[in-house]
Amino acid sequence: MMTDSYKRLGDYIREVDVRNRDLKVKKLLGVSISKEFMPSIANTIGTDMSSYKVVKPRQFVYIADTSRRGDKIAIALLEENNKVIVSSIYTVFEVKNKQELLPEYLMMWFRRPEFDRYARFKSHGSAREIFSWEEMCDVELPVPSIEQQQKIVSEYEAVTRRIRLNEQIITKLEETARALYRKMFVDGIDKEHLPEGWKMGTLGEMFELQRGFDLPSQDRIIGQFPIYASTGITGYNNQFKVAPPCVVTGRSGSIGEVFFIDEKCWPLNTTLWVKDFKDTPPLFVYYKIKELELGKTIAGFAAVPTLNRNDVHMIKTFIPPKKILFEFERVIQILFYHQKILNIENSKLTEMKMLLLFKL
Repeated sequence: MMTDSYKRLGDYIREVDVRNRDLKVKKLLGVSISKEFMPSIANTIGTDMSSYKVVKPRQFVYIADTSRRGDKIAIALLEENNKVIVSSIYTVFEVKNKQELLPEYLMMWFRRPEFDRYARFKSHGSAREIFSWEEMCDVELPVPSIEQQQKIVSEYEAVTRRIRLNEQIITKLEETARALYRKMFVDGIDKEHLPEGWKMGTLGEMFELQRGFDLPSQDRIIGQFPIYASTGITGYNNQFKVAPPCVVTGRSGSIGEVFFIDEKCWPLNTTLWVKDFKDTPPLFVYYKIKELELGKTIAGFAAVPTLNRNDVHMIKTFIPPKKILFEFERVIQILFYHQKILNIENSKLTEMKMLLLFKL
């Protein structure tokens, strides 16, 4: 039963079913459980696109089938200025009167974890569970004045823009670091005529890799220390195995993925980690392993490819003088420091976004 402060969503929205009959709209998108539009992965070769649904700016799309998406419901608001098309099995809807309910405010409501739990609870079916249009219309939510909605949306979008800007800066810093590495150690380096002070050797002369550690399943996702698999952080533990700085690369699974870690961590047995840097700067080691793309070179062709640390140690490479390595390290540390500050800020901003959603 609704309280006076809650309204029935169905009184504010309506379903839209406009088909791409004239084939004017070419851009096909899907919808993710992160509540964003994404490029469609469907094979559309030879497909009749005239039956696909057209989505206009500020319209919503959601996937009624919730049975294979964990605890999330896939729903998104089209924020770009051009029309797109989506699968005919998706539901498209819009706000009837944008002077009563802002689509952006409604999208904030859909982003709340409580909405996901509600949608999963209300989903029903045997072979597959469906969050029907009727159930969507029965959703209850507070609808304050349009001025209050705009204020809430403005606060949320300001935080979102700041996060996006920080992400762009982080990407630029990483691109700068990679470009500097290539300029100093890749481009123009002739292995047959090395610069003065350089020599040929093996990776094993520069650093030593070690297989990661087994972890009892009951220890996963508890504690404060990140657990690194070949794909990145996979949980947290109350103990750690390696103190920073740590460089980890995938041994099996996502072979050759590389992570630079500046906190205590637990590298899993699906990884190799640098046990001994042998007086080689850690950030140089990180970029060196990234350059090698080990997953493409020495992972092998077995049914389940695995990276062998001894094979990595035997890879021939040039060894620059220590002075040049530490000059590179000094500059890259500055870039990494700025990246770390921005990542910390984004973590706090993300918490703020969740708080704004909670306050709804």
